[in-house]
Amino acid sequence: MSQATEKMPHGKPTKSGSPWKVILVLLMLGGLIAVVAIYGYLPRKQREEAANAAAKEEATAIPIVTAVKVKTGAKDTDVLLPGSLSALVESSVYARASGYIRKRYVDIGDHVKQGQVLADIETPDLDQQVAQAKAAVAQAQQQLGQTKAALTQAEAQRDLARLTNDRYQILAARGAIARQDADTQASNLKSSAALVEAQISNIKAAEENIRAAQASLERLISLQDYEKVRAPFAGVITVRNIDAGSLISAAGAGQGLSQAQAAGGTSTAGYELFRVAQVNTLRVFVNVPQVNTPSIQAGMPAEVTLGEFPGRKFAGKVTRSANSLDPTSRTMLTEVQIPNADGKLFPGMFAQIRFKSHSERAPLLVPGDSVIVTNTGLQIALLLDNPGGDPKTKKVHLVPVTLGRDYGAESEVLTGLTGGEMVVGIPGDDVREGAVVHPELVSDKSGAPKK
Repeated sequence: MSQATEKMPHGKPTKSGSPWKVILVLLMLGGLIAVVAIYGYLPRKQREEAANAAAKEEATAIPIVTAVKVKTGAKDTDVLLPGSLSALVESSVYARASGYIRKRYVDIGDHVKQGQVLADIETPDLDQQVAQAKAAVAQAQQQLGQTKAALTQAEAQRDLARLTNDRYQILAARGAIARQDADTQASNLKSSAALVEAQISNIKAAEENIRAAQASLERLISLQDYEKVRAPFAGVITVRNIDAGSLISAAGAGQGLSQAQAAGGTSTAGYELFRVAQVNTLRVFVNVPQVNTPSIQAGMPAEVTLGEFPGRKFAGKVTRSANSLDPTSRTMLTEVQIPNADGKLFPGMFAQIRFKSHSERAPLLVPGDSVIVTNTGLQIALLLDNPGGDPKTKKVHLVPVTLGRDYGAESEVLTGLTGGEMVVGIPGDDVREGAVVHPELVSDKSGAPKK
């Protein structure tokens, strides 16, 4: 409060104040507080009113969605599938005779003809077995000769016994000799005849022994022919695991350091001596999806491309198929053969095979983002007319669909659509059954609205 100091006539100061001044000061302070309060409240009220209006507008506004027309694809499409090239015929060459490699004539990369000698095997044990078998044949033949001589002797004794028996029977009938002597000669005749039959059986047994010994000899001689390792067909040597001096087991596998070990690889039991492959024609096995199997026919062309030959296309042909589908992958194994006269292609190369697939019904295509995945299956949001509402708005109807091939940006629809419908390109949370939306037609696969 303001105070005033006045001097009294007697020279002493006296304090005194006016109540109006106090009231004036209080009114000024109250007015200042009111002005500050008004200027702080009005902006906040305006912000609250704007937020409430925006919320109300958002609650009552119709959501905007992108609209895409269902397209009809071409009946003839290309199917690109991966595969690995392999030789038309490939065979591992093993030995049938045990011994040591005397000489090797070919190496990897060499082209060989059918029956060409690839290596010689030195088989001293087999040679001794052949000599022993020849001796066994000669011994059996000698036994046959001895048996035939014994048969001749037995026949002579039988003939003599027959003549003697005839004489004794005549004398016994005349009473010149005793009946006992005649019976003895008759028994001698039967014994001689039985000996002849026994010798005939011995001859047959000796002949069988000769045939058995001859068969054993021929088997060993046939094995001797395996001393020369030959190519089973014309082709190229792709693997060589032996060298001069390598020990070859009776099972046909080389013993010692293999080509894989020499190159730093691991040892495997029973590796082959050589491997021969036909590379004039290569083949590739591809797994064709179920949706494309009706188009696969034997003799139809196939286009083969490799990353090592950019811009070049190799002509192939479907030769056969499994005519059944793998129940796990729902694909059909198909073989494609590729001529390789210039030898540019090698077994083991990765390639891509392109087929021309024809469908009796043109596929329906929708953007991949338009498919809605629910716990009940796949759905598409159709845009239907909204009777009684704004003509610029549409009503959402969810329909279940079955998808076919996935082309990345687009997906093929097998069931659920007929073609020409309008669907929601990128459905959000506002897209549900019966919802009213405002569609904006898009002009490309990206889902961007038309400008």
